[in-house]
Amino acid sequence: MTPLSKTSQTHANERKVTLKTIAERLGLTPGTVSAALNNSPAARSISGHTKNRIIQAAQELNYRPNFFARTLRLKRTYTIGVIAEEIGDAYGAMVISGVEEYLRKSNYFFLTVIHRHDPKLLQTYAQMLLTRGVEGFITTDTSITEKPALPTVAIAGHERVEDVTNIILDHKRAARLALEHLSGLGHQEIAFIKGQTLSSDSAVRWDAICEAAQELGICIRPELTVQLEGTDSTPAIGYPFAMQLLARKQPFTALFAYNDISAIGSIWAFREEGLRVPQDISVVGFDDIPGAAFTNPGLTTVRQPLLRMGQIAAQTVIDRIEGRGEYVSEIAVEPEFVVRESTGPAPMRQQGRIPEKTQPLQESHPAQ
Repeated sequence: MTPLSKTSQTHANERKVTLKTIAERLGLTPGTVSAALNNSPAARSISGHTKNRIIQAAQELNYRPNFFARTLRLKRTYTIGVIAEEIGDAYGAMVISGVEEYLRKSNYFFLTVIHRHDPKLLQTYAQMLLTRGVEGFITTDTSITEKPALPTVAIAGHERVEDVTNIILDHKRAARLALEHLSGLGHQEIAFIKGQTLSSDSAVRWDAICEAAQELGICIRPELTVQLEGTDSTPAIGYPFAMQLLARKQPFTALFAYNDISAIGSIWAFREEGLRVPQDISVVGFDDIPGAAFTNPGLTTVRQPLLRMGQIAAQTVIDRIEGRGEYVSEIAVEPEFVVRESTGPAPMRQQGRIPEKTQPLQESHPAQ
């Protein structure tokens, strides 16, 4: 019997549990029960012990709120508009997963639109979400330049805009972690893949890399720098740009890529050219997407807490909607550095030479 079946619906109606049912069981008023279950401002005056009793009773009685009735009564939709540049990539998928988890637990619903960095589509979708009664916005990898009509949280937002809370990574710390790791392994000739200009993180991350490199005495050479183009959300995006670097015949022993998917595509290119990772070239990515640990070799990368960033965004926009807490323009999150098998000591070779091509090694399975 599925939740959508007629039999299920009939049985549910026969044993319908209301706020009054829970209130009578606990000796409380329906208003108190409603405030606790909906986490409304009135719930602030309810003790933690009483809240726990109410939640436990609701679970035991299999209470299901009447969403339509609540919407009409409170004149609210409990719906958030999520505006994403893409959801097919691991970055967007992980962020939205965190958003969904928190909203679901808070009895909120969300509508997602994908603009693929098309300004006209972004404008159209934002207006469409407004007409559908959303109460706030969460954006991912989307540049916001004007004050929005509703409370808004931007993940990887960097523009200071009134009424927008930006959730950002400490990019300077992230860049330093990666470059210190490579420098500690003896790498000084490092190639870089910059992010697309349309990505909200691209310029900020690159500035952080340049600053960290200067502090560590690492020279960033224009001939060892390429910039991603296009909107491909698969590792194939990194392949041609890694090939560009190799075609320039400028020596480098390590690559720091804008994100994990471009790093994985670069490993593919290096391997195709007979270069070994990390014996000939070390590779560092950025994000720590789920597949990063399962590439061959496992990818060393900067970890963004993407799931947590999505949860923070959802919590922040709900707090803004429901009048809890003060507005903040920025919430910073810390990166972690994850060392795997794609980085190793800089190879010994004659100055000015590209690493000699070698026959690819037989792939080995990771130790269990």
